[in-house]
Amino acid sequence: MAVNRRVVLKGIGGALTLPLLETSEAATARPPMRFLVVGNPLGMHPEHFFPAEFGTRFMLPTTLRSLEWVRDRLTIVSHSDHGMNNGHGREISFLNGVLPEHSSAYAEKNVSVDQLMARRTQGRVRFPSVHAALGSGIRMSWTANGIDLKPFTDPHKLFDHLFLNLTAQEKAVRREMIARNRSVLDAVGDQLAGLKRRASRGDRVRIDQYATSVRELETSFAEREGWIDRDKPKFDISGHFADSETTIRNRYDAIFDMVGYAFETDLTRVATVAFPNELSYTDIEGVTRGYHACTHNGKKEEVIAELVAIESFQVEQLSRCLRKLDSVQEPGTDGTLLDHTMVLFGSGMGYGGTHSNRNLPILVAGGGFRHRGHVDARAGNGGNLPLCNLYVTLLQRFGVERERFSTSTGAFELHHG
Repeated sequence: MAVNRRVVLKGIGGALTLPLLETSEAATARPPMRFLVVGNPLGMHPEHFFPAEFGTRFMLPTTLRSLEWVRDRLTIVSHSDHGMNNGHGREISFLNGVLPEHSSAYAEKNVSVDQLMARRTQGRVRFPSVHAALGSGIRMSWTANGIDLKPFTDPHKLFDHLFLNLTAQEKAVRREMIARNRSVLDAVGDQLAGLKRRASRGDRVRIDQYATSVRELETSFAEREGWIDRDKPKFDISGHFADSETTIRNRYDAIFDMVGYAFETDLTRVATVAFPNELSYTDIEGVTRGYHACTHNGKKEEVIAELVAIESFQVEQLSRCLRKLDSVQEPGTDGTLLDHTMVLFGSGMGYGGTHSNRNLPILVAGGGFRHRGHVDARAGNGGNLPLCNLYVTLLQRFGVERERFSTSTGAFELHHG
């Protein structure tokens, strides 16, 4: 008999949510696709990020060297961008292709690609999306209302959010808040029905559109209430801070491990992890300067070396995360969690040293794609690929059926098995 996905093990100290099992109902179906974005706002030093050769037979440059073990499951994209002029401030368009002030020309405004995917998981997982960083300031994820979603900047608070269960009193308060909000919606519904009877044809259309939004909000409340009594999975964060160490490395280790476990236990299927502008890397060997300062290096070799050390650290964190995902076997399949997780690494800025927003540093890993190695994405006329073409492909792989996204002109060729 199949085990229900919601079953929990009752034991000392509470309840433990089961991860996906071979005999679970979910394992009899196709494993869900997940999406992880790892990004920074300052781009990458091009000579140390992009391989010199195109195709699958390439040498990994210094910054990407830690990914050698997974090179056959990578696609590195050269010559893609959002077609924007150079300068700071454009990097916030990384995941949506458009700046907020120009978003009115697009049907879904400046919603980011991760949030379109998160919208599809609404009600199926506890958290539609999870966002983390070790500092504020990077604005990667955007709702359709033009609101940028703030990341958790403290690993301990991220732990509380993902894995700490509510007390009985907190559950009661949460139910009361949801009930109060729902009663307001009920009253609005009655008012709308009365208003619609007296409205013109055009106003009835507008009221129907508003009513659809209200119903979606009601559904959201119902889903939130359904999660209140479901215990969260357990995660031991203590091992990440041995002897009270709080280095940048073990704090990011904790973040990536929590995100990976959230994927494994189906707490969420969409996550972003960011390396902010003002983050200090001085506990990384060889780094004495600030991250932003290293991008303005005047082509001095010793400063470029520090920048490459910072960027290599970021990619090493990515590599470690990919190894973790690849170590988890997906029940009922021959694949791993990495094979069912699309991982996008990149930035909305090409290179901070010149404030270039062209030729963005982009790579995709995992996701079950038949990867292409290093791809020259320029069109026949020499123009760069709209990065949103890649996002169309990622959306389709996630199960979001659409042919266009933001500034896209088509889809990026990246087949899957």
